[in-house]
Amino acid sequence: MCGVLGYYSDVVAEAAYFAYLGLYAQQHRGQQSAGLAVSDGRRIRIKKGMGLVTQVLTNEALAKMNGRISIGHVRYSAAGEPHIANAQPLLGATRHGQIAIAHSGRLVNSAGLRRELQLNGAVFQSTTDSEIILNLIARQQCDSIEAAVVKAYSRLQGAFAVVLMTNDALIGFRDPSGIQPLCIGKLADTILLASESAAFDTIGAEFMREVRPGELVIIDAQGLRSKVINAQGRPAFCVFEYIYFARPDSYFAGKNVHLVRKQIGRRLAQEANLVADLVIPAPDSGTSAAMGFAEEAGIPFDFGLMKNRYVGRTFIQPTQALRQQGVRIKLNPVRALLAGKRVVLVDDSIVRGTTSAKTVEMVREAGASEVHLAVASPMFLHPCHYGIDIPSTDHLIAPERTKEEIRALLGADSLHYLSLEGLYAAVGAKSDQVCDACFSGRYAAGMYEATQDLDFLEDDND
Repeated sequence: MCGVLGYYSDVVAEAAYFAYLGLYAQQHRGQQSAGLAVSDGRRIRIKKGMGLVTQVLTNEALAKMNGRISIGHVRYSAAGEPHIANAQPLLGATRHGQIAIAHSGRLVNSAGLRRELQLNGAVFQSTTDSEIILNLIARQQCDSIEAAVVKAYSRLQGAFAVVLMTNDALIGFRDPSGIQPLCIGKLADTILLASESAAFDTIGAEFMREVRPGELVIIDAQGLRSKVINAQGRPAFCVFEYIYFARPDSYFAGKNVHLVRKQIGRRLAQEANLVADLVIPAPDSGTSAAMGFAEEAGIPFDFGLMKNRYVGRTFIQPTQALRQQGVRIKLNPVRALLAGKRVVLVDDSIVRGTTSAKTVEMVREAGASEVHLAVASPMFLHPCHYGIDIPSTDHLIAPERTKEEIRALLGADSLHYLSLEGLYAAVGAKSDQVCDACFSGRYAAGMYEATQDLDFLEDDND
């Protein structure tokens, strides 16, 4: 679940600056690498590297990237190692000139496509799905880049939101089920694409609409035009965007994420029916749900855990060791508030269990007499094949365990998950309108083709 950004202007030559702002607003979607590609009409320049947006895209770097078209990327490695070779955007020279591409999501047929391309002479420099898409587009025998993208699109399976640029055009497209988010914004005569609408607010742009599932949008000197090139997928927007990934101030399907999360918390309170003295969130992703829980249950809400704002999200750290270390660095309990209290700790989800166990332990050590863990999502039982780095059930705490066994492992006095029915009601969608495969095992766009891991990249990230 990376973050992508696209910017097109006929006149403004500050594309890199505005794209930087849009990426900065989406930093929560990926912290391993960041990058920008900018066109001045003659050539495309790229700056990318390992680290956060502010670390990679410095003032000195942006000053050298004058242009009016740009795409950007922040990376969370769902497929491909956290290595500099996998940082995006990727750039290629093709029959249509230079093409830069950035991608969020995962192709479930990437192994087969990679083998096919290699047999036909393709050389890969990364282990990302994005390079597969770039190769497919470059190899189409078409007179226009638009036609080449349409033909390549027909080969893609899985979840993807892609932004692509040439020297004079910006293109975006989304998977047929709309699993991955992609939005369109406008600032005067400038058109933008982004994973989340919150990016437009940072830039000062107006949110126009979402790119439709299976839709291709082209922005060039003729303006914005679009075509639906695959309308066969069933609607399956990733419900985890509402639960965890997206910023609370973003909008999907006309719904504000913060308000959806509050409604999730209300449903959770109804189902849990707990008696307690205090409701606290696991910050920040559990805050909105905890507010809704407290309002519905009539229990006071407060911040019993203080967050170090300079530490990233523990769930999307690349290794288990970093996730474990990150919890203690990230959170600190407010002992004066928690001591002697029956506490409801509201978390957005339990995936591996690392963060939840450490958080429960901290609250108890701070003197809470009871710690009840309320989870604003159902049990995470199945691997995600579309963008979360959960390749197998070996990485999950819930499969093969009962709720009581999980409660004991986490050290809570009680454990309460939101039901699937409660999640659908809170989100305002039916089960066949969202992707909930991590909870239900129903995969809307197929399952990932298992293959031997690619290991040709060097180990260091320098």
